[in-house]
Amino acid sequence: MNLLGYARVSTKEQNEDRQIQALLDYGVTKNNIFVDKKSGKDFERDEYKFLKKLLERTKDNVLVIKSIDRLGRNYKEILKEWQELTHELGVDIVVLDMPLLDTTKYKDLLGTFISDLVLQVLSFVAEQERDNIKQRQSERNKNRES
Repeated sequence: MNLLGYARVSTKEQNEDRQIQALLDYGVTKNNIFVDKKSGKDFERDEYKFLKKLLERTKDNVLVIKSIDRLGRNYKEILKEWQELTHELGVDIVVLDMPLLDTTKYKDLLGTFISDLVLQVLSFVAEQERDNIKQRQSERNKNRES
């Protein structure tokens, strides 16, 4: 079993140390952690693309992330990516902040149903938060111009 970790922050000013420490605590080795400092609006991120190519070329992989919004913040894109990783590539995913999103444990029909439901709710919340952030930034910029 290959443990691979992924961490993401939206800007260069943000710190990914907390995510990396959580991945290390879970057992991911430092050289198996991939970090992007880019928005989660889509999956056009260099380290994520490299990680995904690695996942495509190897078997028995477990992708570990701190929370679902670190994977992305676009509802439809997260669901599509999750399906591709778990079903097409056969990757197991562990979301540390949400134990129900651990495909290494819940492989029966009920477990899959619950995971899919939780994933949909959390993906929706992640996109809503992204929209709220964009709105606050827009309001701040308008206030500065006034």
